[in-house]
Order: sequence, then structure tokens, then C-alpha cells
Amino acid sequence: MIPVETIVIFLAATVTLAFVPGPDNFFILTQSALRGRNAGLLVTVGLCTGLLIHTAAVAFGVASIFQTSALAFNLLKIVGAMYLLYLAWHAFRTGATKVDESSDLRMTSRSLYYRGVIMNITNPKVAIFFLAFLPQFTDPTKGSITIQMMMLGGIFIIATLLIFSTIAWSASFLGEWLKKSKKAHLLINRVAGVVFIGLAVRLVISER
Repeated sequence: MIPVETIVIFLAATVTLAFVPGPDNFFILTQSALRGRNAGLLVTVGLCTGLLIHTAAVAFGVASIFQTSALAFNLLKIVGAMYLLYLAWHAFRTGATKVDESSDLRMTSRSLYYRGVIMNITNPKVAIFFLAFLPQFTDPTKGSITIQMMMLGGIFIIATLLIFSTIAWSASFLGEWLKKSKKAHLLINRVAGVVFIGLAVRLVISER
């Protein structure tokens, strides 16, 4: 069993990390502003599903492949960057189109969820971060390391889900104002496209 004091320290570190600006935060911000809070929440759930996959990968040792194999790391990095560039192209292509939130969400809720999943699992930096972060809070004398890392990963995911949902909710108010103006909606789509390109470049130049 993980000591309570360890969980408290881990939770404090997790909350701090979740608030640090990064690809996931910006992704949620842009999607929530463009499509509304429900879209942002769907993306959030998708991102957290990706974290669940990363947690399992770390707990069972799969993530170490990305730390030791340059080829595996670079291949996944390229796939992630290509997906981000696809999202950028889509944002620029539909830049002048106003979104009807209710119909758009009804048609694309699944795709919004999968956007979050793909965004997260195609970033090898997340797997390596988990590989470096989670073991620091485990103790072989307290039981199975695998179970401890799964528990810590669960805590990380729950905290992240709550914080990212708050971000999505807050950003949606900006989106409601922006979508009242065609020019403003065009602007936010352009900003989203630039953000996606920036994230793709950041991912490509990242190192293990």
C-alpha cells in the first residue's frame, strides 16, 4: 500500500504539472473555444484515455522501448506530428465556417474523443515522462511495483481529468463570445491552426 504522505506529495506534483502550459492544455483550449465546453470535455476524456494507455505501458515495461530505441521514438513522433498537421490543415480549411454546436457535436463526438486519444498516445514524450515520473513514488517494500504504478497512474488521470475539465469549461466562455462574430470565429480557427503547427514542430524537434 502506498503511504498517504507519498500520495499527497504525488498529488501536489500532479496538480502542478497539469496546470503547466503544454500541448494538451492548448489542445483543449482551442477545441473548447471552437466547439464549446462539451467538445472540450470530450477531448479531455480522450486525452485521459491516452494517459491510461501510457500508465499501462509504463507499469508493464513497454514504454522503456521508446527510451532505448531511437527508431521507435522517431516513428511515433513523426506519426504524431503528421496528425497535428492534419488538424492544422482542417482548421485553416474550415476557418470561415461557423459551427452549429449542437449538430456538430452530435456528428463528431466520437471523432473529438479519438482526437484526444491520438493526440496523447502519439506523443512518445508522455510515455517517457511517465517512465521517469511514476517510479519515483514507488517503494519495493510496499508491494508490487506494477500495482503501485497503476494506482499512481489512476490518481494522475483523475487529477488531470478534473483540471483539464475546468480548463475546457473556462475556455468555452471565450468560444461563446467568439462564435457570435464571423471574423472572430475565423480568427480562432486561424489561431488553432497555428497552435497545431507549433505543436507539430515542437514534437518533431523534441529529443528523448
